[in-house]
Amino acid sequence: MTISLPTIFVALRRARLPILWILLTYMLGVVAGAVMVHAHNAFALRYGDSLVARAFASDPAAVALKRHLPLRAALFDFAGNLGLGAVPSTIMGLAVAPPFPLAAYRGWVGGIVSVDGRHESRLRIWRELIYYVGVMLLQLIPYSVAGGAGVRLGLALLLPRGRYGYPASETWFGLPAEGVRDIVRIYVLLVPLFLVASLVEFLVR
Repeated sequence: MTISLPTIFVALRRARLPILWILLTYMLGVVAGAVMVHAHNAFALRYGDSLVARAFASDPAAVALKRHLPLRAALFDFAGNLGLGAVPSTIMGLAVAPPFPLAAYRGWVGGIVSVDGRHESRLRIWRELIYYVGVMLLQLIPYSVAGGAGVRLGLALLLPRGRYGYPASETWFGLPAEGVRDIVRIYVLLVPLFLVASLVEFLVR
């Protein structure tokens, strides 16, 4: 299997529409969450407070950050995003539909944390606005690629003779071999993207 920038770009081009669908789902979720908390919706505010409290109590990245270990926090966050977030999203994509509600939920969570613990907007200060938007984009883009790549392979399974099918007949464990290769190529790009996202989130303040 050849892995190079040209082959990675080809894999991304093949998956571009599912990636775009997932990205749009994430963005709609973000907007919905942000609108709800900025409109002082009680449910969204309570959920956000509960989510942050649970994270600070048990999330390894948040615990490391409380101990003033931002690099360790970033590495924990990177491992969680990649191993517990991206990989399951890709696997779920084999069934085509499941990544979409998950993306909507994750986006919604990203939107509700656009206010701080005092329920004041993080967007009112330019520095906070740039940080929030930057981190969101750095996280959502690789998540969208991971989910979209899985959906692309799922569509190849569902419609092997349609536009999402692969011309080669070789299969691995019932999956189109070239589709599996595309996933591997895409993850070569995703690993550093997730690492950069976590480093920026925890080291750039």
